[in-house]
Order: sequence, then C-alpha cells, then structure tokens
Amino acid sequence: MEEKSFLQILLWYIRGHKKTIIMASIFIAIFAGVFSLYSLELEPVLYASFLSAITAIIFVTYDFIKCYKKHNELCILEKKINIGLDELPTANNLIEADYQNILQALYNQSTDLISKMDIKQTEMIDYYTLWAHQIKTPIAAMRLILQSEYTEQSKELLEQVFKVEQYVEMVLGYLKIDNNSSDLVLKEYNLLKIIKQVIRKYAHVFIRKNIALDLKEMDCTVLTDEKWLVFVIEQILWNALKYTSSGKISIYMEDTSQKVIVIEDTGAGIAEEDLPRVFERGFTGYNGRMDKKATGIGLYLCKKILDKLSHTITITSEINVGTKVKINVSSVKTIIE
Repeated sequence: MEEKSFLQILLWYIRGHKKTIIMASIFIAIFAGVFSLYSLELEPVLYASFLSAITAIIFVTYDFIKCYKKHNELCILEKKINIGLDELPTANNLIEADYQNILQALYNQSTDLISKMDIKQTEMIDYYTLWAHQIKTPIAAMRLILQSEYTEQSKELLEQVFKVEQYVEMVLGYLKIDNNSSDLVLKEYNLLKIIKQVIRKYAHVFIRKNIALDLKEMDCTVLTDEKWLVFVIEQILWNALKYTSSGKISIYMEDTSQKVIVIEDTGAGIAEEDLPRVFERGFTGYNGRMDKKATGIGLYLCKKILDKLSHTITITSEINVGTKVKINVSSVKTIIE
C-alpha cells in the first residue's frame, strides 16, 4: 500500500462520500425551493443554514481525521503484515468487520500453506543432502577400482567419475546456499594456497586436454570463507577447461590494492547478448545450447555465494577469443544475514 499525501487522501475521502454529498445537495435544493415558495424571511433561513453548515463541517472534519489516521495505521501495519493481523484498526461498521474477517481467513490460509511448504522444502533438502553424501561412497569405490587399472578405458571412466563428483558437489552447493550463514567461517586465508588447492584438483584435466596454465605469483591474504571461495574458483576453472580446447588458462591478480583475481582463458567465449544473463539460474546461452549437458547452475551459484561473502564477480568475453572472469575479494560483510 502506497502512503498517500494529505491532498490525495482528501480527494479519496470526497470520492468515497460522493453519494452523501449529492444527497445533501438535493436536500438543500428542496429546502431552498420550499422556503422560496412560501416567501419566508431570508434572515432566519440563512442563520439556520449557517448553524447547519458549522455542525456539518465539525462532523466531516472529525470523520476525515479518523479516516486519515486509519490510513496511516494501515500503512504501518502493511510493513509488518508477516507478524500477524492482531493490530488491525477496530471496524467501524459491519462491512469493515466483514473485510477484516476475510483478511484474517486469507492470512490464516496463507500461513498454513507457507508452513506446509517449509516442512516439505526442509524434508526435500534433507533427503537430497543425505543422497548427495551417500552417493560419494560408491563414487569413491569406483575411483579406487579404476585407479587399480591402467588402461585407456579406465582413464576415460575415471574422467566420467570426476564429472559425476563435480555434479554432486554442485548439488550440495545448491542445497546449502540458501541456508543461514551458520555454514560460513570467515578467516584470513592465503589466496595463492586456495588457488593452488583448486589447480591440484584439475591438474589431470589440464594434462589430458594439453592446456597450459599460467599462474602468476601473488602475495595476498583475504578475509573469506575458504570452502565457498574454493567452490566458486572450482566452478569458474571447470567452465574455462570445459570450453577451452587449446591454448592456455591464466590466473593472476589484476589489482593488488583491490584484490581482484582474474581467471582468463582462450576458449570459445560467450556471445555478447548472453553476457547480461550468465548469472541467471538455468540460463545456458549459446554455448549451453551447443553443449546439451550444460545446466546453467554453476555461475548462478557462484554469484549467490559471492554475494553472501560481499565479493563481486564480473565477466567479459569475446567469441572465439576467450573469457575473462574477475573476482573482487577485497571486502566481506562483517555480519552476514
């Protein structure tokens, strides 16, 4: 409900009492006509009319002030409507009471529905979280079995197992990202150690695809959550590896004072018209349509995680030239809601 100015409320009040004003005008015209036909003296008629007008102004002013106050009370109530409807103004008539009963019924129905949806959502998250953790056991078993063999087939299968692990981690990230900040642990970390941790995980992909890595030295500490920042860098590096068939991937600091990490590849690039939407959930763009397995979730999660940490991310790209992802990790919220 938009809070209206005094003049707007006055105009709404006049419109709301339009019938009463018209009826009063008709009565005045009738009385004026009758008095005129009977040739009554003008002075007592004017005096009575004056007293009636003063009385009417007093009552109308009192009624308008009540209307004005009620409007302001309802505007305040709207801002805390999620608390309840106990503070609704007292109904002045049967119609207002009926409207309040309807509002209360709708509020109760909405509250019950939200409660049921919350329970259902919690149960679903608990189930998929349990599933994601349980699926790691057979994945780890498959990896051990395949590592015991040194054939081309086992290498290819290990690559597929690695991709499955990536998707499982993405599922866990997706399930946890909307939870409260209890999962966040903010500390000072060495940025280069975090990046090297991610590179070790993807070393075999660099080797298999014969892609060079250009990692610049950086002496930088950041206040962040290590687990979530590792997750973000993993997603970005995985995208770079996925869409780069030859060339190199460079990781360096663009601006030491602002602590901006740059991950630059020489891959397929992103179409200019797709860039404004790359952080939307489920958006895959031109590259995603070419790669039928793309989910459009990775960058969406990265943006949400970095927003929680008060870090920022920007992407620039050119088709068939490459993509440059910049993560500004120079600041973090002191209190994360």
